Amino acid sequence: MELLIGGRRRAAADGSTFVVREPSTGQELATVSQAGLNDVNAALIDATTAFESGVWADQSATARGRVLLRVADLIRQNAEELAVLEARNAGHPIADARWEVEAAAGTFEYYAGAANKLFGEVVPVQDPGIDVVLREPVGVCGLIVPWNFPLLIACWKVAPALACGNSIILKPASLTPLTALRLGELLIEAGVPEGCVSVLPGPGGVIGDALVSDRRVNKIGFTGETSTGASILRASSENITRVSLELGGKSACVVFADSDWEKAAAETPMAVFANAGQDCCSRSRIVVERSIYDAFVAEFVRTTERLRIGEPLDEASEISTMISPGQRQVSIDYIGIGTGEGAELVSGGTLPREDGSYLTPAVLAGVDNGMRVAQEEIFGPVACIIPFKDESNAIHIANDIPYGLSGSIWTKDLGRAIRVSKAIRTGALSVNSNRSVRIETPFGGYKRSGLGRQLGMHAMQHYTEVKNVFFSSE
Repeated sequence: MELLIGGRRRAAADGSTFVVREPSTGQELATVSQAGLNDVNAALIDATTAFESGVWADQSATARGRVLLRVADLIRQNAEELAVLEARNAGHPIADARWEVEAAAGTFEYYAGAANKLFGEVVPVQDPGIDVVLREPVGVCGLIVPWNFPLLIACWKVAPALACGNSIILKPASLTPLTALRLGELLIEAGVPEGCVSVLPGPGGVIGDALVSDRRVNKIGFTGETSTGASILRASSENITRVSLELGGKSACVVFADSDWEKAAAETPMAVFANAGQDCCSRSRIVVERSIYDAFVAEFVRTTERLRIGEPLDEASEISTMISPGQRQVSIDYIGIGTGEGAELVSGGTLPREDGSYLTPAVLAGVDNGMRVAQEEIFGPVACIIPFKDESNAIHIANDIPYGLSGSIWTKDLGRAIRVSKAIRTGALSVNSNRSVRIETPFGGYKRSGLGRQLGMHAMQHYTEVKNVFFSSE
């Protein structure tokens, strides 16, 4: 597959390519052109020219919304192709991949409707005249997405950026570029002007660094690991480039004894192990009141051991392969670290088959929140179950972490739910539920989990500039 530069397919300027492998087998899935600095420059020229010409930015917000609605329709028309491609490239169970494709279409549908609903303001001032506040597109947006949810997270960034009138350069992860390249084609087919869309697969140390440090890039939207986010902040500082970051997490699921804890034990395993635990908002720290701790652990393990592990295209699979042997080894190493620290491996952590990068979901009990396995993001199918003694202790444990992205609270006490949800320092919380993400609501983190918010109307604020204009009546 070739690059997409200014909406047109082309080989890399230096002819470089790389092999994309299917994680469930390790076999070659596709050969993809590998962008280099000349390709970045070509994409930036096209994106800047398109933005400055106003071919997209000067269209009415309503007209842009109609184009995005066509994108949503095209995603649905090509849903099975996209789902199979995502399942094979990212290792997702096909049922999950189909859900993600529908959510991708829903994201474009939402921002199609939102495009003409981002209002400015009229501000009363003391001087004679009228003062207005305008929202204008920020310009060229470099959008850098990870390998764990390649299509969906790309849409979370691309849809609001385009809705606001910007040009976009999408940099997919080298492990999972295929659905991003197909998305770029659908954007052009729907009517987004060619110069406004580029998709550049290639190494982050080349493509990402070039986008972050180039003064022609007005906005960087990044999802990925925290250390890379910190590097982006440093590199973008020279040009004062606007940056939003959705980074790592180590979210807590706090289960009180007064809750329907059996339901929590039945639902929480998939809040840790979905996508083989490769999810930044995975609730991998399950913080359980001591009086129900042993019973909860037993039920959690029973549910976990019933989860069906299988190939991505197997309709029955609930959990499939990890992205790579290296990523699997990280989880195996952490299991060893946890047991070395005194935790007990009560289930999983074995290799269920010889091919691919499969790992049975691992459950560590008797975990202390100070252990490395409780403090560091593993990004794999490893759950840490931590006991607590009372409400204040639960809050302390939930907050005693460098991250603050997501989390859950399980209780039937409304007052407690209000108190604890206000006290926990995290960006997204669910009470008696384990879902983090909804298209209509903001998503992002506290502390080392990032800056800014994706989704909802809040996302559009990050893709616009605020301009104040005073009209004198004198």
